[in-house]
Amino acid sequence: MSVVIIGGHDRMVSQYKKICRQFNCKAKVFTQMPAGLARQIGSPDLIVLFTNTVSHKMVRCAVEEAGRCNAEVIRCHSSSRNALKEILGSVCE
Repeated sequence: MSVVIIGGHDRMVSQYKKICRQFNCKAKVFTQMPAGLARQIGSPDLIVLFTNTVSHKMVRCAVEEAGRCNAEVIRCHSSSRNALKEILGSVCE
């Protein structure tokens, strides 16, 4: 399963990827808005939006891409490790 994480904290990127590996998921993490975000998202199975730490522009871009590639979108206010584990536990198992 491929997962794209939008938002979160810069210092947590490696931990987000490690958690995804524990659930046998490939992950891309975007904590900042890069140029060409829509092209970089690709066609994931799941998009996780950490809404507390993300701009409205990034949310709009991610939701549009999710609609284009039929990806599930999960919004979570908290960007903690436990929040990500809970999301992946409910989706991947």
